[in-house]
Amino acid sequence: MDEIDQRLVSILRHDGRSSISNLAVELGLSRATVRARLERLEADGTIIGYTVVLRADAVFMPVRGLTMVEVEGRVVDRVIDALVGFPEIGAIHTTNGRWDLVIEFSAQSLTDLDTVLRRVRLVPGITASETTLLLATPRSTRARL
Repeated sequence: MDEIDQRLVSILRHDGRSSISNLAVELGLSRATVRARLERLEADGTIIGYTVVLRADAVFMPVRGLTMVEVEGRVVDRVIDALVGFPEIGAIHTTNGRWDLVIEFSAQSLTDLDTVLRRVRLVPGITASETTLLLATPRSTRARL
């Protein structure tokens, strides 16, 4: 991504519904150029979609947290495949250090969280986990609002 692509993505992060015409004016480019850049960024997988971004603590499931997971041997891909089916899991990250995976989750209540964590611990290949609850999100770089 060059500087113009970075500016384009930054504008879209603030307003993913901005029209091609508005983007062109803001970038000082023609509509055709902006459209071509967007198409290229979408085709190469840099932009994978457009969505509504909610404040993290305003989501429908108010209990949020991170679970660090240790996986035995070389079955990380199998564990990830199993975890993808959990609707409470918003993101799965591979990492280095003590933990193999970091899972972002949300649940409706602490009781629901307990149920989810029990199911996660039963996934074959998971040997240990540690969970931290998120209390508030005073700043999030995801939305960049």
